[in-house]
Amino acid sequence: MAEDLDPFKIAQAQLDEAAEIMGLDDAAHQILREPMRTLTFNLPVKMRNGKTKVFTAFRVQYNDARGPCKGGIRFHPKESIETVKALSAWMTWKNALANIPYGGGKGGVICDPKTMNDYELENLSRAYIRALWKFIGPKQDIPAPDVYTTPQIMAWMMDEYSKIVGYNEFGVITGKPLEVWGSEGRNNSTAMGAMYVLREAAKYKKLKLKGATVAIQGFGNAGKFAFDLVTSMFGAKVVAISDSSGAIYSKSGLNYAKLSEMKSKSGELASVKGVDHISNAELLELGVDVLIPSAIENQVTGANADRINAKILLELANGPVTNEADKILSEKKVFDLPDFLVNSGGVIGSYFEWLQNTSGYYWKAEEVYSKLDEIITKSFNDVAKAHEAYAKSGKRISFRTAAYTISVDRVAKAMKYRGWY
Repeated sequence: MAEDLDPFKIAQAQLDEAAEIMGLDDAAHQILREPMRTLTFNLPVKMRNGKTKVFTAFRVQYNDARGPCKGGIRFHPKESIETVKALSAWMTWKNALANIPYGGGKGGVICDPKTMNDYELENLSRAYIRALWKFIGPKQDIPAPDVYTTPQIMAWMMDEYSKIVGYNEFGVITGKPLEVWGSEGRNNSTAMGAMYVLREAAKYKKLKLKGATVAIQGFGNAGKFAFDLVTSMFGAKVVAISDSSGAIYSKSGLNYAKLSEMKSKSGELASVKGVDHISNAELLELGVDVLIPSAIENQVTGANADRINAKILLELANGPVTNEADKILSEKKVFDLPDFLVNSGGVIGSYFEWLQNTSGYYWKAEEVYSKLDEIITKSFNDVAKAHEAYAKSGKRISFRTAAYTISVDRVAKAMKYRGWY
């Protein structure tokens, strides 16, 4: 029987496993299996040819027991409500694990931004806020950039919200350009946080990162920064990287500066010469020290998990590893670090931006990185301790499930104290 790759069913199954292990109250479990609010709406948008096109959009507010909902907005041609619901659930657990005062949310629009110009993207961005503005705000729900959305798009959205409410409200959106009170260090905070997790994981597993081989799936914002940082911070060697056109491999290592320049000119890695061209699937199965999936969900599944040969799998993307794969990787002793630990640097950076917008006092990048390091290192250690504690009690669970037990416990306790069950 084929594995069910519905992302929300995967998220629910992950929760169910943790709930059983930790003996979660049935009422709390049922509340946490579904989002508290799911919004679907149509956006009429004026296009460059003068015609109006209607786009389907979503916003899911999963749980706000611990604070305002927080999560990105994706512009993607294959966006779906199931994906947005799953991502909003993972944001809930991500924020709880980082122990920052947020609940979880996520948004998306079914569109292909690669075929749209700035005029159309601005119209779409403003239409999204006009449809949603009553449900968001710095004390209610705070969106941010995600797949195929940018700081410029966040600036348009913040501006539209400010026009509607009649005053500047910079804290309604994070991930903004610095000129409209974004935060230094926010742009690469997702990848930077992942590097801090990798550093701690390498200590935990006694793996030397200097000279370690790395394969990265995805050359978007997160993957690009990960490429730069893993080489500059640790002296690791990136031997493979991919984009939607395919993957490239070089045993001697790839040069970040040269590839970035080529990518900006040609737009795709398929045109790079002097390297081996392989598929995305082949990249995942390379015998490397560190594998970093930084593209989209469901990349390592029950169908290919037994062929994963990395020592450490660093989940920089959201949901790149399915439940079946999780079990197989555990049996193979691949050290799989879960997405809502690894990529939490993005929302932690957004939290810092929101704090700065609220206070009107702004930090330098070094202070942002220092605070990020402190939070995410504690998260790693919390998960490691939970993992070891369950092992001592005779329960062999993955790092992902250990992380879930911490997050779910924190959210459930908040709901209990508030009288929700």
